[in-house]
Amino acid sequence: MNQPIINTSPKVSDEVRKTTCYMCACRCGINVHMKDGKVAYIEGNRDHPVNKGVLCAKGSAGIMQVNAPSRLRAPLKRVGPRGSGKFEEISWDEALDIAVGWLKPIREDNPEKLAFFTGRDQSQSFTSFWAQNFGTCNYAAHGGFCSVNMAAGGIYTMGGAFWEFGQPDWDHTKLFMLFGVAEDHDSNPIKMGIGKIKARGARVIGVNPIRSGYNAVADDWVGITPGTDGLFILSMIHVLMKAGKIDLDYLSRYTNAPVLIDASEGPTKGLFLRDEDGKPLVIDRATGELTAFDKPSVRPDLSATYEKDGVTHRPVFHLMAERYLSDEYAPENIAEQCGIPAQRIRAIAGELARVAFDEAFELDREWTDFRGEKHSKMIGRPVAMHSMRGVSAHANGFQTCRALHVLQIILGTVEVPGGFRFKPPYPKPVEAHPRPHCKVTPNTPLDGPHLGFVQGPEDLALKADGSPARIDKAFTWDNPMSSHGLMHMVISNAHAGDPYKIDTLFMYMANMSWNSSMNTKGVMEMLTDKDENGDYVIPHIIYSDAYSSEMVAYADLILPDTTYLERHDCISLLDRPICEADAAADAIRWPVIEPDRDVKGFQSALVELANRLGLPGFTNEDGSAKWTDYADYIVNHERKPGIGPLAGFRGENGDKEGRGEVNPDQLNRYIENGGFYVAHIPEGADYYKPWNAAYQDWAVGMGIYDSPQPYLFQLYSEPMRKFQLAAEGHGERQPPEHLRERIKETLDPMPIWYETDQTGNEGFTVNALTQRPMAMYHSWGTQNAWLRQLHGRNPLYVPTKLMRENGLSDGDWAKVTSPHGEITVPVMEMAALNENTVWTWNAIGKRKGAWALQDDAPEATKGFLLNHLIHELLPPKGDGLRWANSDPITGQAAWFDLKVKIEKADPPTDAESQPEFPPIESPVGTGPKDLAWKVGK
Repeated sequence: MNQPIINTSPKVSDEVRKTTCYMCACRCGINVHMKDGKVAYIEGNRDHPVNKGVLCAKGSAGIMQVNAPSRLRAPLKRVGPRGSGKFEEISWDEALDIAVGWLKPIREDNPEKLAFFTGRDQSQSFTSFWAQNFGTCNYAAHGGFCSVNMAAGGIYTMGGAFWEFGQPDWDHTKLFMLFGVAEDHDSNPIKMGIGKIKARGARVIGVNPIRSGYNAVADDWVGITPGTDGLFILSMIHVLMKAGKIDLDYLSRYTNAPVLIDASEGPTKGLFLRDEDGKPLVIDRATGELTAFDKPSVRPDLSATYEKDGVTHRPVFHLMAERYLSDEYAPENIAEQCGIPAQRIRAIAGELARVAFDEAFELDREWTDFRGEKHSKMIGRPVAMHSMRGVSAHANGFQTCRALHVLQIILGTVEVPGGFRFKPPYPKPVEAHPRPHCKVTPNTPLDGPHLGFVQGPEDLALKADGSPARIDKAFTWDNPMSSHGLMHMVISNAHAGDPYKIDTLFMYMANMSWNSSMNTKGVMEMLTDKDENGDYVIPHIIYSDAYSSEMVAYADLILPDTTYLERHDCISLLDRPICEADAAADAIRWPVIEPDRDVKGFQSALVELANRLGLPGFTNEDGSAKWTDYADYIVNHERKPGIGPLAGFRGENGDKEGRGEVNPDQLNRYIENGGFYVAHIPEGADYYKPWNAAYQDWAVGMGIYDSPQPYLFQLYSEPMRKFQLAAEGHGERQPPEHLRERIKETLDPMPIWYETDQTGNEGFTVNALTQRPMAMYHSWGTQNAWLRQLHGRNPLYVPTKLMRENGLSDGDWAKVTSPHGEITVPVMEMAALNENTVWTWNAIGKRKGAWALQDDAPEATKGFLLNHLIHELLPPKGDGLRWANSDPITGQAAWFDLKVKIEKADPPTDAESQPEFPPIESPVGTGPKDLAWKVGK
């Protein structure tokens, strides 16, 4: 037989340009191979600190984003009704003139009438700076409906959280436990890490109702009942404390376990005893004296109490023992609720203890702690944990996240060899973060950062009359600790005029009329609703995106973004950096190709808009522009003297890092270096970061802190207790009566578990979840010609038990209903699934007419969303109030509290998933059935 003649060494490229991927939030380094000035091939950059050359399907498929038929081509002005998709192309001058015409009067009259919200972008430091200078407090990114519980729960408890804040010590971990992690988050680093530890024989335990992705390769899978992770974790804490398998030395040195709690009646009850300098007090084990926690050579006592005026003040550790040793948390009493046998709960807790203590090890590295005590060794406890949205997106998610951190801390596995390690610029005590500001003044910047971390009721974003200052009601009594805002509530609140009406909704890459919104049909109606005068209830909508998404049709003005290979971006230490536990790192994107359309990078469009509006932070006193575009801003902006968006190659000669003068050649230096910069932490400063004097000094030199910031892990959260005190009637700021009991119950300073509000869910008993597949991240992944071949449609996965009970077989159709809506979709059996849970992939289903897809595309006919079943509000309780479907502490959207009924159904007449919506007209038309092109020879 004749063998085909194949060129096994084709010419791949004329040139390689190194930049940063944007196909998910890992932000891996990529080599973009060019032929004749066009992208021919994308591979991983082996020198990059994040992926070390590894690249996933998403990253390789980035070439299809650059050539996607759905790319917007020019600014657009709506000429038909909202939702129709009828636009005309206009020039950038006209587009910016229209935007200025809407925004300038708002700024001169009442800047809060602008609601500026951004999606899964990675430039929040910049967009936040823009909003502050405009003067509106109504800004946030997508974290409020993604994982604010995870971020805030970690920062309030231990000064950092998972993913971008930290990572397991892959070099030393022997037991790795994941909670609620879907495949789209942190995919390359997690895959690489799991491969590394499995090669050493380490075990992986996956806790997730669904066994896919990382859980599929776990040695032990725990198919927990959704929303009960906190109860499972607290039960393991009970078992560990009862067995004495906790690190008492670690707890006494590095946490507030020995801090004394005021037991006297009155407005300070439950707060820390403090000295005249405000420092928490402990009893020194050596002297038996009351002293500040950080005095040199103090060894805090976990057991000692303090008597004064007939009142006994006890340490936090006593309160923990009292609570968690209670039989309430015994495995036998919670097993049925969690869907995990008591024996298995005890076995997992025992395995954690065995590895943490019996397999402990030492590194011969000297270090000095913040009390001045020198240590000759670093004690390793090789248990590491990781978690994401799965435990976060419940109405009890904040306390669950805190419970998970307490579990790690009592084992002594945070910031030690083998455990969970922070990535710079974390860890930071919560006090080092800004507090939210909300004073809006015409023609004036906001009085401070609009997002932050509240320390008590005094920091709430309330107006003088007690009403919410923000359109999303962030930082109010409804959800006091909402550090990322509540993007999912903006449209609903703006439509209701609650707490007030807005004039302009300005959004970037936030597909709120489709997969990024609860109550999808309702949101589309809100965006198109008109008042009694025939005017839209939300008068103006400006939207920016690179592609013709479902949201485009609902805007009045479109500012077309570039693709990620056509613009400058900054992955900054001021924002969401790419650091490793051993190093600070940041990166850029740069235009490896020039756009062939009339589009601008969104950040550069914002710079131009700011210049035309004369925003103070963007213009000089004479009105001239400080920066011409985003690249100019990246290089020349200083957040404070010597500190800018990029930490590398600072100073006139580019020889300074962290702190240093502006370097005009900085971007070129990054490009020469592969698009990134790394500053390694010195050996000996790399563990025990919150308490290690050498790390604290290094962080000051890098500009992460202005002065050393050592602190204690907060097993007991004083800010939460302050809100409880207010609910008990203390202090000037008081919550409304209908929220007093909820605040007292849910804002407990020590982690608790509570049943989420099931009002209106009677008869709906099956849990329903969504998760993103590893091959998707942004909603625009499912219009990608390569990625569509992996996930072109999505069935509803149903466990064997429910399949049998409902007489279902693979390929049958089922009607799924919730208190809010109904869908009819194809089903598929899945055995490795919690027996009372159904699930599907998110963001596969598309609306006809969007994304330049054919009307018969599987994404638009067989693909579907569970969003149609979810509402941003809970079912009415009969009290006339609008209760958000959110965590009562942070306001995070409770996507995964969804309860449904499932029953067999006849296939729809057109065999298409229901509900169907009329096609929208696409401003870019429909793409070809087959997408093909050739680059170079």
